[in-house]
Amino acid sequence: MLEAERHKIMIGLLKDRPFASVRDLQEILDASPATIRRDIAKLHSSGAVRKVFGGIAAADVVSGIDRLAARPFTENQMLGVEAKTAIAQEAAKLVQEGDALIIHGGSTCHLFAMLLANRNVRIYTNSMPLAASLWQNGSCHLTMAGGDLYREPGIVFSPQAGLPEFYASKFFLGAQAITPTGMQESHPLIVRETELLLQRADEAIVLADSSKFGARARYPIMPLSRIGTLITDEGLSDANHKMLVDAGIRVIVARGNSELA
Repeated sequence: MLEAERHKIMIGLLKDRPFASVRDLQEILDASPATIRRDIAKLHSSGAVRKVFGGIAAADVVSGIDRLAARPFTENQMLGVEAKTAIAQEAAKLVQEGDALIIHGGSTCHLFAMLLANRNVRIYTNSMPLAASLWQNGSCHLTMAGGDLYREPGIVFSPQAGLPEFYASKFFLGAQAITPTGMQESHPLIVRETELLLQRADEAIVLADSSKFGARARYPIMPLSRIGTLITDEGLSDANHKMLVDAGIRVIVARGNSELA
């Protein structure tokens, strides 16, 4: 198949879906991974598609997607506290003494990180609310991202910084929406920062209560195949459980009636 034909097919795929993985493109185009990556680079440079971790997304990622706007962090902290607490406690069980961890923002990740505040772990975060809480209430080793504070998503980010000099065994992050095509978020800076941090961690562990399934957000972050473990609550449907397992994800269902220690 000629390059022009492959490019036409790749662009056409994104009219009906927000994301196409490298594996999807290999099967559809019957091309090698090296060829696919060259095609992605060319289409990204021309602005025809957007290169994301593990594949491509539509250049105009807003069109055709029903957006669920992210709630402010302070408001989100008050919602689904029991489920989020149970998820946080299950996540803490995965952490070993001496671990190096990346922890993203979000209310569930915040609860989880506070369980580690006085443990012998190294934590890297770009979340200002999380860093402030760990500074005030913890003794763990804390590394912060450098750059400007973006108050709306509550993250510190610098477009010139590149990859952080921090390597983690586990990257814990939340999600605004989880669909069969992967994880989605509503703020482009969160997407960009997540794509960078994924390159600095061995495993991505997603903390997401069951309300995140079936929701929609603007921007695709990564395919389900990039998630190693997902921790959720008992509200997870059988269909969504099967979707995750079929994608090769280890699923942990946190039981309710938990309280923070």
